[in-house]
Amino acid sequence: MGAAQASNRTDVVPLSYGSPASASFPYDALQQAASDAILTQGHAALQYSGADGPAVVRQWIAERSALRGIHVTPQEVLVTYGSGQAIDFACRAILEPGDHVWVEAPTFFGALNTFRTSEAVLASFPIDEQGLRVDLVEEALEHAVRENLPLPKLLYCIPNYHNPGGISLSVFRRKRLAELALAYDFFILEDDAYSELNFGAAYLPAIYSFAPQRTIYLGTFSKTIAPSIRLGWAIASQDTAVKLGSFFHGSRASAFTQQIIGNLLSSYSLETHIGQLISRYREQRDSMLKALDKHLQGAVEYAVPEGGFFVWLRFKEEVDTGELVKYASGHGVSFIEGQQFYLSPEDGKRYARLSFSYCEAEALELGIVRLAEAYQDYQAAQAAREV
Repeated sequence: MGAAQASNRTDVVPLSYGSPASASFPYDALQQAASDAILTQGHAALQYSGADGPAVVRQWIAERSALRGIHVTPQEVLVTYGSGQAIDFACRAILEPGDHVWVEAPTFFGALNTFRTSEAVLASFPIDEQGLRVDLVEEALEHAVRENLPLPKLLYCIPNYHNPGGISLSVFRRKRLAELALAYDFFILEDDAYSELNFGAAYLPAIYSFAPQRTIYLGTFSKTIAPSIRLGWAIASQDTAVKLGSFFHGSRASAFTQQIIGNLLSSYSLETHIGQLISRYREQRDSMLKALDKHLQGAVEYAVPEGGFFVWLRFKEEVDTGELVKYASGHGVSFIEGQQFYLSPEDGKRYARLSFSYCEAEALELGIVRLAEAYQDYQAAQAAREV
């Protein structure tokens, strides 16, 4: 991904940044929450004690999860250093080297790296406009049983506003995937980082709601409050939560940071804040799509994301976005090439992930203009090579 970030220019439009808008952070409320955590609760929050952190955070997560059909107690909520740590703990709890993990194609490259570090054997299944092709997963499970092949121990899925695909898994497929996990005895790792950023104001039921005993549900405050807070969570059945928690050494996720977030959740309307985020990101998405339709019309296609951060671009002509990203860098725009999101890089050559979350509308259009210019230069160079 280095080529997507590197440039000699100082005015690069970073469409590669899968980050929230810095202007969206609740600065004043966080300042007050942090001040209170030091001046009022510091005698405990700054000590070694802490352990699980203030109960208000886990209580809030448990109550909020009911919007997705998840009904749990705070004891089934494990607060982690971001959802990345939760993915790592799930791998440690469930996998041995050589165990099989099934993923979507494409999928989040950070999770792929964690599975590879766990020495898992990886296989992937495509997504379409309704999310993971669960029918193909079912066929593969049936084939594995017939041929006495290994079954997966874990299936990793991003059901809402997929990273990078931008699409959501249909309710029918969620339910069927849960049924398969129960029937074939594998765990689903449900990574739900973007579900709060729902432009349609409706929550789909979590996969967890259909198979709580075979699902580990992951969430995060990174997309709604701020990434550097580094607080995420895992929800799992009591016995699985105990296994996940056993991998903490010493204190769990920073008690001080949890106290700050606990204060924020108690004194600040996160519901109002999320509504403001949705309005902001919906407008930024619309600005990006309008620019794509204007400047790359006929050259690309995409599914309109109904939430989240990303547009997953497919070039209609034969393109290697691993090469195109270098031309884009020269024109002052970055994106993430599709190869990063696949087990087989060849599968991602025509694809690019663009993020509309980080930049304001004017910068988004400028970035697409530059991307279109880079694409023209790339085409010209390819044509010259063929002569």
